[in-house]
Amino acid sequence: MTDRAARQRSIITALYDAAARGDWAAAEAHLTEDFFITEAPGLPFGGVYCGRGALRELYAKVLPMLAVERLETEATTCGGDHAVTLVTFHFARGLEPVRIAEMFRFEGEAVAEIRPYYFDPEVVDAAVRANRTRT
Repeated sequence: MTDRAARQRSIITALYDAAARGDWAAAEAHLTEDFFITEAPGLPFGGVYCGRGALRELYAKVLPMLAVERLETEATTCGGDHAVTLVTFHFARGLEPVRIAEMFRFEGEAVAEIRPYYFDPEVVDAAVRANRTRT
């Protein structure tokens, strides 16, 4: 692994760890000022979220909507200005986990963009429906 790839992997790990702790200042320190996240338009939370506060905004919207119990990162691969991390959202109530690949685009030592790719968006919709009936 190159030094650059190791540094990118370290930044991604620090970003997930900070978000899990709710340490948004630490998470946002790894993002560019013009950072953005693009969620697929067919998802209940689809759209583009912009700025350093975008990750916090998205977590506040998505995690309760889906009732995510735990996020698990499985692997990260890096090349050039991009990295991809495999992530699983685990839910309570025996729902099928959601598996996604999150693409990270770097500008220098900071993340400029995250674009999640969902293998099966229907699993996301099922989690949202189950959480609505629960509340």
